[in-house]
Amino acid sequence: MFRVAWLVAKKDLRIELRSRVLLWQVVPFGAMALLLAGLALGPAHAGNSPAGPGLFYLVMLFVALLMINRSQVIEATPGTRASVATLGLDPAGVFLGKALALSIELWVSGLVLLAGTVLVLHTALHGAILALPSVLVTLIALALAGTLYGALTAGGEGASTLLPVLCLPAFAPLLIAGERSFSAALGTAGLWEWWVIVLVAVLAYGGVGILLYGVLEES
Repeated sequence: MFRVAWLVAKKDLRIELRSRVLLWQVVPFGAMALLLAGLALGPAHAGNSPAGPGLFYLVMLFVALLMINRSQVIEATPGTRASVATLGLDPAGVFLGKALALSIELWVSGLVLLAGTVLVLHTALHGAILALPSVLVTLIALALAGTLYGALTAGGEGASTLLPVLCLPAFAPLLIAGERSFSAALGTAGLWEWWVIVLVAVLAYGGVGILLYGVLEES
């Protein structure tokens, strides 16, 4: 299973490196969205507003949806599903591999946007560094959940518009927990324990994906 996961992750990341969609399209989109969020706050409130963590995760939501759809487009190319079926790859390994590749892509985007939050929204650098572990874990949870829902909508009509509708209810608790833990790192909110919710989500989505990803791909 883990060998298959590593092969699938390398395949997805290699395709992404060659296409450079993440570098030239998704990350610039996220940066522009964050800049617009800072302009919406206005110069008088950007540095003092506690909205920084929430805006960061709102932009990360848009980026995650783009990358989840991108991940499924890779699998929808002619012959890919047939090749996977012919090779007899373990569905659990395929799920973990795609989730790993998506996590790495979200980490890259998240680090850029976290730096943008410090520069554009004037979020405290020390707080952003303290929040980094919870951000990384939250993005893993988003990747696991997104891989599951991406497989559920793949191949159907209007998949790109159906994906956000299905993902948003599942993402909402993760985004709230991530925002609360980020705010706690900045000292604007309590309850550092919020990040534990994200860890539970990682285990839950990971377990469900390992068990059911093959069924979702065939549906």
